[in-house]
Amino acid sequence: MQFILIARDGTDAGALDRRLAAREAHIALGDELVARGNMLYGGALLDESDKMIGSVLVLDYPSRAELDEWLRIEPYVVGDVWREIDVQPFRVGPSFAGLHR
Repeated sequence: MQFILIARDGTDAGALDRRLAAREAHIALGDELVARGNMLYGGALLDESDKMIGSVLVLDYPSRAELDEWLRIEPYVVGDVWREIDVQPFRVGPSFAGLHR
């Protein structure tokens, strides 16, 4: 089942520092998820000055419960980077279907 995750970072003065501190581990885990087929697309949300303020991910997990298991170890969750997380069922459009599976 595919999902879209939209996560917004905290807005306090330490938010960007927390993101940068956890970023290497977040990307390393993301690379593993891509290799396993759990992460289809991902990127950073930017503000008007190109500062990273959140993330958008398209994920593929057998169930929401399994996605939630990943969230428990996701470095941006563990590192208190993402403060608001919205997960919705999603389907990659037919124009992109050949890119994954």
